[in-house]
Amino acid sequence: MRILFLDLDTLRPDHLGCYGYHRQTSPTLDAVAARGVRFDNYYCSDAPCLPSRAALVTGRHGIRSGIVGHGGTAADLRLQGRDRGFRNDAEQLSLWGFLRQQGYHTASVSPFAQRHSAFWFNAGFAETYDTGSGGMESAEEVTPHVLDWLGRHASEDNWFLHVNYWDPHTPYRAPAEFGNPFADEPLPSWMTPDLLAEHRTQPGLHGCWEVSMADDVVSPRYPRHPGQVPDMAGFRQMIDGYDCGIRYMDGHLDRLLNTLADTGVLDDTAIIVTSDHGENLGELGSYGEHGTSDYVTHRIPMLIAYPGLAAGTVDSALHYNLDLGPTLAELFGAQPRAGWQGQSYAGALTGESYAQRDHLVLGQCCHGAQRSVRFGPWHYIRTYHDFYHLWPREMLFDVANDPHETHDLAAQRPEVCAEAARLLLNWHDDQMMAMPDAVDPLWTVMREGGPLHSRGLLPAYCQRLEATGRGQHVEELRRRHPGEFR
Repeated sequence: MRILFLDLDTLRPDHLGCYGYHRQTSPTLDAVAARGVRFDNYYCSDAPCLPSRAALVTGRHGIRSGIVGHGGTAADLRLQGRDRGFRNDAEQLSLWGFLRQQGYHTASVSPFAQRHSAFWFNAGFAETYDTGSGGMESAEEVTPHVLDWLGRHASEDNWFLHVNYWDPHTPYRAPAEFGNPFADEPLPSWMTPDLLAEHRTQPGLHGCWEVSMADDVVSPRYPRHPGQVPDMAGFRQMIDGYDCGIRYMDGHLDRLLNTLADTGVLDDTAIIVTSDHGENLGELGSYGEHGTSDYVTHRIPMLIAYPGLAAGTVDSALHYNLDLGPTLAELFGAQPRAGWQGQSYAGALTGESYAQRDHLVLGQCCHGAQRSVRFGPWHYIRTYHDFYHLWPREMLFDVANDPHETHDLAAQRPEVCAEAARLLLNWHDDQMMAMPDAVDPLWTVMREGGPLHSRGLLPAYCQRLEATGRGQHVEELRRRHPGEFR
């Protein structure tokens, strides 16, 4: 058995053809979906990059692993303390270590460990190759290394290869010579001039005035990536830049699958396609970022084409990314790792019934600080730090009918908010009672100065708000964040 794991950074499922997108961004991935199972309600438990991959690899929610942020204490795994033996438990918990124990030769082509100083990520890999640009890679820098590895190993049995592409991640980076195959295609219809004009009155880092976080600087290296979105032409630049990154990457994925086909092993290779998180492209007034605990940021693609199992089917149940380990364990006839919190959905691949969740609890503490609950048609968001967007404490969206989160229904549906808050509180109590000596890392983030990507920016940002005609928000920002003006 061979497994090719395609870890495609910042990939929104609703921008893929197999998930119904109107643009042809993903013919290669669409073909994988046709050969396997498409999962429609798949979510990273913790967003964005570092917390998400920590959950995937350790099989634990961020509140349990300790990783919920991009800096400070909550960007590192919890110390084992006195219970640590000659080795820590990084490989014992690791999804990659589990695969290695099952007899797979495990390899990775990725800069992720270096990008986040997350060297535990490599625990369980027999070999790793860092592509060297810390997540700023373009596909043409990654593919040669993958093709070289496949050229040497594809015909062998029992290998697992993790491959990490970054092209959909900001800054949008498809080479100029790729052109723009979407220049004449319609934009997503949910964004309107009136909605964009409303966003132009609002504050918030990575808003339409400041796509580059707190300013509108455009890097000459990345002309596809806008500094701000002033109008619908600017929105087109953003959408086309993102979609070109997907389409360019998809062409490189085609080269990998063609190599497997030419070697004669494609039909005997499991293909797993997923991402670490999605990308706000205007949702909640956030542009070109993944800094919220919302439906758009947490929802990720999952495609599994597994030889001999279901093909051309769709699973709509709720799943976490940390469910992958228990699922593979069941498919292998093995026991999942002690300490993993996920549950198997192998039945979606074998055609058998399986236990399904009725809700998920999700979190984000890198840009703002939020937790959310996904249940029924609803996505409920509770905000602890607003990333200077002045979001209310509670937001509620009917994502079944409003997937781009344009209408906050919290005021109209207090009973739904109350149910979501109950689910969140019960989840939190269960997590904390399982760790009697631990502190919730969300509050560690807040007590260490707030989320990394907002620290120290507010005084200068308030000056920018004044200069761009949005000074009416400064007083409320000062009220909410008094400690950031000391």
